[in-house]
Amino acid sequence: MKALINRLIRLRNPNFTFSEEVDSRMVFSFLCRTGFAMLRGLRVFLLGKRPRGLLLGKGVSFLYSHKITFGRFVKLGNQVSLQALGRAGITMGNNVSVGDYGKLVVSTTLDQPGAHIHIGNSVGIGEFAYLGGAGGLTIGDDCIIGQYFSCHPENHHFQRTDLPIRHQGVRRQGISVGNDCWIGSKVTLLDGVSIGAHSVISAGAVVTKSFPAYSVLAGVPARVIKVRKPQELVAPQPSVEPALTVAS
Repeated sequence: MKALINRLIRLRNPNFTFSEEVDSRMVFSFLCRTGFAMLRGLRVFLLGKRPRGLLLGKGVSFLYSHKITFGRFVKLGNQVSLQALGRAGITMGNNVSVGDYGKLVVSTTLDQPGAHIHIGNSVGIGEFAYLGGAGGLTIGDDCIIGQYFSCHPENHHFQRTDLPIRHQGVRRQGISVGNDCWIGSKVTLLDGVSIGAHSVISAGAVVTKSFPAYSVLAGVPARVIKVRKPQELVAPQPSVEPALTVAS
């Protein structure tokens, strides 16, 4: 039974293997939770969509569902909310997971609908995330993202003092995150930011400007503390030949 379940999980995660420390009770509990999540996923039939292995936690909600596109084996945790009011709505690739209480909101106003939220393949996002999409948000493939992640692709104008800020309009430039990024817990990305592929952002950082690929960022505001050198640029280490000992 354990081997069969292992093969099924590999449809979503090809590198998965049960640890030897996982006992049969743990496997049974996992199987029950996954089964109920798949049953809840069947509700999207009522929205005119194919589940494609969709796993839904308790209390998941969809608003403007005709603007939401799911890939295969998408997993949404408990109380996740998707609000797709925007020109291109919300698109999720294959094997995407969003942790409990995550919120994806393209826009909240009918007079200025937002752009989009696009999440690539094999992206994992931790609990309590807030992803805005007013100016457009794109997250590349294979990104791993910690809890309390927030993205805000919109800024309010505030130059005038004779008019409330909420009446001065907004600026929307968008946010993009490249492939294969690791973003720590409680990171915030602000409007206009572009993060290059293969970058790492330390927990608690607030990113206010763009950075190139292979950057390691930390701080408020975030700055480069290290550069991950691409593997192809790492000079090979000279091999050390063992000393030859000649018997006398």
